[in-house]
Amino acid sequence: MYAKKGECIGILGRNGSGKSTLMRLIAGNEAPDEGEVLLSSTPTLLNVSAALQPRLPGRTNIRLGLLAQGVDQDQIENLTDEIIDFAEIGKAVDRPMKTYSSGMGARLKFAISTAVQRDLLLIDEALGTGDASFTERAQDRMNGFLTNTGTIFLVSHAMSSIKSMCTRVVWLHDGQIIADGDVTTITLLYSKWTARMARKNFESAEELICGVKNAYKKPTILFDSQVSKWLN
Repeated sequence: MYAKKGECIGILGRNGSGKSTLMRLIAGNEAPDEGEVLLSSTPTLLNVSAALQPRLPGRTNIRLGLLAQGVDQDQIENLTDEIIDFAEIGKAVDRPMKTYSSGMGARLKFAISTAVQRDLLLIDEALGTGDASFTERAQDRMNGFLTNTGTIFLVSHAMSSIKSMCTRVVWLHDGQIIADGDVTTITLLYSKWTARMARKNFESAEELICGVKNAYKKPTILFDSQVSKWLN
């Protein structure tokens, strides 16, 4: 699989298919059993289930989160006010995070992770944790990343987010990529498969999976040196 600047790539697949593992591999949190993960910039992994510091106030977590991303000390104060406003947590920012609801914690982590423009952003189930207005603002922020030639990988079970945000979709099944391409086509196939599984029509669902696998053509990826050699 490859990714280009300006793409928002949706990752679909049932639970256990390898979506979060793929995100951790790209982020460098895990090493692949075989092959390589090649990146042109350092990725930022946004994962709602990532461990927070529950005994520390939100304000302290903002500071720690920004420092961990390499933000300069003199930028932290200005970014802190912006993060508090974006996350809509108000006075709760000075309370321990263990008192936050799951939605508040997720909004704060999203705000921290996206406070600074990144070339490569990995989002693992982060857009289904707020109300409609927050989700819309989160999507606007991600659109800003793409406008500035960033790349986003978005893992989500919310098909509406995939359809509205993504320029391309990858379907993972049992740890393998079985489809990669057009958003409309792949989301339709995936929806048909999940509907058949929900109706316990397993034979028909398996036939669909086999058809998708047979249609998928693994891309050939060439490095610049290989292209030059081939052209010569």
